[in-house]
Amino acid sequence: MQKHQILKIYGTDYKGMTKRLLTEADLKERIPGKGARIGIKPNLVSPTPASYGATTHPEVVAGIIEYLQENGFRNLVIAEGSWVGDKTAEAVSACGYDELVGQYGVEFLDTQKDGSYKADCKGLELNICNCVKEIDFLINVPVLKGHCQTKITCALKNMKGLIPNSEKRRFHSLGLHRPIAHLGLGIRQDFIVVDHICGDLDFEDGGNPVVKNCVMAACDPVLVDAYVCSLLHYAVQDVPYVEIAQRLGVGSADLEHAQILTCGIWNGNRLENQKQSERKEACQTDSAIQSEEKAFWQADNESLPLARKVVELQDAVEEVESCSACYGYLLPALERLKQEGLLNKLEEKICIGQGYQGKTGQIGIGRCTKDFIYNVKGCPPTEDQIYEFLKHYIGSNYVI
Repeated sequence: MQKHQILKIYGTDYKGMTKRLLTEADLKERIPGKGARIGIKPNLVSPTPASYGATTHPEVVAGIIEYLQENGFRNLVIAEGSWVGDKTAEAVSACGYDELVGQYGVEFLDTQKDGSYKADCKGLELNICNCVKEIDFLINVPVLKGHCQTKITCALKNMKGLIPNSEKRRFHSLGLHRPIAHLGLGIRQDFIVVDHICGDLDFEDGGNPVVKNCVMAACDPVLVDAYVCSLLHYAVQDVPYVEIAQRLGVGSADLEHAQILTCGIWNGNRLENQKQSERKEACQTDSAIQSEEKAFWQADNESLPLARKVVELQDAVEEVESCSACYGYLLPALERLKQEGLLNKLEEKICIGQGYQGKTGQIGIGRCTKDFIYNVKGCPPTEDQIYEFLKHYIGSNYVI
């Protein structure tokens, strides 16, 4: 496949369709030798199952591993670190990756426990986990989903799992968009497999999955994220890190000259055209796809519902440099209050973020607002803790 292309496949056999997609993309020809150390980077942001809409389906990673092993690649490592506030080990267990690594005999590296090195990323020095230096070919496996602070998250932002927790916090103090874009220079993505099965279009921690049963393949992370912007009804300009990454030379956001191609629907052992009257038997070999098979690739016509829960909830919040976990737990808690008709009874703005350290105020979330009159303790506090705290605050106004 070419750098200006994005290939898509649909179905419910996630492992099988992923293997088929990698065959279509001829991934094996892109890897520099059988002995190359291949890194696989899923999204295990928190200990929530993939069906919740936040984490990479283990079946997709299983498909990648099987494809690689069947083609003679054995030096594989899965590398990931959950967001600040959650332990990677808990996410590995909750998301089924402990069984995955046991089944395939693949190493799992918890980047929360890895050392780091400083890299000059075109004028911005960033701390990157040591494991990145040891990887010859990196396969990024993000989830296509919304984000409470950056609107979308997919290929570029998923690289945050390969930096230390201290650097994740610093990214927020730097404004997120600029460091995310520059990180694209510090960590090269060689191939991207996007889990577009049931991502949450509002919250990066899941809870409102939108089922699409799709997996995508691409080579350009900037093009992927530009495409995600279009799917989620945003202009590229609405997500600054995509534009910044393009200016830095990480990739191209030019969707006008891109090819978004749908391979078809994978049904176990055959690939079907989306027009059921034009079914065609799948190629059963590992050789390059025959030219006549290309004829049933179709231009993309996908549409997604407009998701704007985050925008509606942000009016209740004053946020300054908050970490994704803390903010990511606050907004779903606010959504629950809104559904119960309680949110509009909250008269004060809720403060959150590193920018409130050492300051005082009425009501705050997390350790950074510990000096506020009313404060939800934790770093970060959980969604349930925030919800219960705010529900009590609204109900009683703390009148004793």
